[in-house]
Amino acid sequence: MTLRQILSPLALALVALFTLVTASLAQDTGAAGDATGKSDVELLIDVISDDQKRTDLLERLKAGEAAQSETETSDSATASSGETASEDPGTEADAIGRQLAQATQQVAQDIAGSMRRFWNALMRLPQRIGSLGDISLPTLLSAFSGLALIIVSTVIVYWLLRRVAKPIYRNVGHTAREAGWMRSFVLWLATGVLDLMTVLVAWAVGYGIATLAIGEAGQISLRQSMYLNAFLVVGAVRVGLRMILSPGANELRVLPMSQKTARRLTRWLSLIIGFVGYGAMLVVPIVRSEVSYAAGSSLITLIALTAIALFAVLVLRYQTRFGDWMTGENGIIGGQGALHWLARRWHWPVLIYLFLLAGIILVSPSWLVFKSLQNSGEVLLVVLAGIALSTLISRAMARGISLPEDVNARFPMMERRLNSFVPKLLMILRALIAIVVVVVALGAINVINPSDWIGATFMGRLVTVIVILTIAFVIWLTLTSYVDYRLNPFYGSVPSARERTLFALGRNAANIALVVLTLMFVLAEIGINIAPLLASAGVLGLAIGFGAQKLVQDIITGVFIQLERAMNVGDVVTVGGTTGTVERLTIRSVSLRDVSGVYHIIPFSSVDLVSNFVRDFSYYLCDMGVAYREDVSEVKAAMEDAFAVLNGDPDYADNIIGEFEWFGVQELADSAVILRVRIKCAPGTQWTVGRRYMEICKRIFDARDIEIPFPHQTLTMAQSKSGETETLNIVSHEKHRTAPPQSQDQTSADAPEQRSEHVLDQPPDDGGET
Repeated sequence: MTLRQILSPLALALVALFTLVTASLAQDTGAAGDATGKSDVELLIDVISDDQKRTDLLERLKAGEAAQSETETSDSATASSGETASEDPGTEADAIGRQLAQATQQVAQDIAGSMRRFWNALMRLPQRIGSLGDISLPTLLSAFSGLALIIVSTVIVYWLLRRVAKPIYRNVGHTAREAGWMRSFVLWLATGVLDLMTVLVAWAVGYGIATLAIGEAGQISLRQSMYLNAFLVVGAVRVGLRMILSPGANELRVLPMSQKTARRLTRWLSLIIGFVGYGAMLVVPIVRSEVSYAAGSSLITLIALTAIALFAVLVLRYQTRFGDWMTGENGIIGGQGALHWLARRWHWPVLIYLFLLAGIILVSPSWLVFKSLQNSGEVLLVVLAGIALSTLISRAMARGISLPEDVNARFPMMERRLNSFVPKLLMILRALIAIVVVVVALGAINVINPSDWIGATFMGRLVTVIVILTIAFVIWLTLTSYVDYRLNPFYGSVPSARERTLFALGRNAANIALVVLTLMFVLAEIGINIAPLLASAGVLGLAIGFGAQKLVQDIITGVFIQLERAMNVGDVVTVGGTTGTVERLTIRSVSLRDVSGVYHIIPFSSVDLVSNFVRDFSYYLCDMGVAYREDVSEVKAAMEDAFAVLNGDPDYADNIIGEFEWFGVQELADSAVILRVRIKCAPGTQWTVGRRYMEICKRIFDARDIEIPFPHQTLTMAQSKSGETETLNIVSHEKHRTAPPQSQDQTSADAPEQRSEHVLDQPPDDGGET
């Protein structure tokens, strides 16, 4: 599983969030567009204290109430007309057109109103920022003079603590280089806690100096408290940033970037965080109290615009590096599609977003300026946290799950199953992280309410579904591991063929039942009524029972065949007229491979008889035919001697589990006397033992001149109509022949017989003719 596959959904979420935050902030601006630089309380005081404004307000309220009554009356009339129109098919098209026109009219009016409010706020911009001229440097120096000692002390203490902690960070990084994912995660958390402790210690030292060394003992000024709180908040945010980027330890960095890039990015973002944090939490309150409220509001606008400018400079400076990081060899986005094109030009959407954010800040009241920056920072932190968490999880599971050797020996398939589940778990976690990031980010910019999406009910159901799936996975893993353990020949007793078959069938049936039950529980938990599903399953089962009777018969017959131990995988059986070795046995069919290698699948519904050749033991039955002239006792002795030779062969002795059984004369056949013997063998070895026994018998019979008869052919010469037999003339021309002289009559009388005997005893010469 590559990193680009893990982080691509988060990159899509980032692009979507940059678009949605603009719409949300524009909506917030429109809602506050008519506001001036004054707060809501000040505006209310002005209206109540001015008689004319109070009278105008009452008139507007009365007019609004009347307009609301008219609107309700109009809506009821429209509804009535709509009902009438729905009853009349001819006016249905007019009603749809009227509704569409009203919708587009409302949208156009809303857009025009938003543009008008935006323009009015833009026209009041010089008045808003004009108060910056009231701020003078001597006033600020006088205000911060009482904070100089506490600022210097906290900065020095924090710097010293950081210097002391740096070697620890380096050692932790070296340790994490060879550590596993769990230990690396613990070390990562430890560095974050240590970094946060330095901030807390410096903050505590500052409070101690402020209460004991400055002013009256046990007293602290409001400004000192504001500075220390700002120091704590800014420091905590920077700690979170350093945990994500890890500028000092490559081994603990959760984002795939170089150390140089991480250090520069940390430096820039820390500068922006400190500038906005100290400015909003310390400088602005002091200016508001020492100069004026309007000057403070103008200053917070200036701080926000400066922060946006710094971020824009950062974007322009790292546009190429960040694009290479997203689309490089190990980037989070691969391919050459639209997403790749957008990733190479990522800075344009970001710059547009910053430009729109700057425009919103210029026309927004002071309280919305800080909220806009806060929302943008939350979106950025949520996206970075999601990417970091996904990277951390992927690195943790990149090496897979390793089990002890003893466990692997007992359960050989458990580690493989767990590692095959890791990519699926990563996909699920990646999807959950992307959903949480999107929901939290949209909630941060006020697009949606996260409590509506991630409420107590939703979270409860989600947790219950996760628990159900986890329990089902544990049951499945336990079941399959137990079957592997029972079928493992290296531990415990060696499983028999029947045990292998039954365990395989039981595992398949249990897996199907587990999947069905888990699915039912999950559907019921998420709010789907499963009663109709169960009823439909019953009706479907009834229909299947009638329409697939052969299938039902196959299953029932298969169950009884297994219960009666009729056959197992590896047995040699005859089923449905086919003989072969059982290679696969399911609940509805048996698969055989015959001696020719042909693979047969036979449903159990067609099985009337099962003949098993390897159950418990087997016999080799030999029917030996000898000539009628042979002595039966002599043949018996020869066959017993052949059995003794076979039983003395170490390659075959273990397969013989019984004594030689002599049955005697089985049949007096046409051309042979059939003698029957039987040899008891181990299951499945009778054919091998029989072939060897026949070979030994043939050798002994040949040595003892015991004839094994074979078919003979008799030639009968045809007769003529007169009853005389036709003469068979056989002529043989011999090159070298010596014979005693004979008389003419003797020669003519004996010639046919001599020639015939010659031809039958010796093959003819090359020149012979027949």
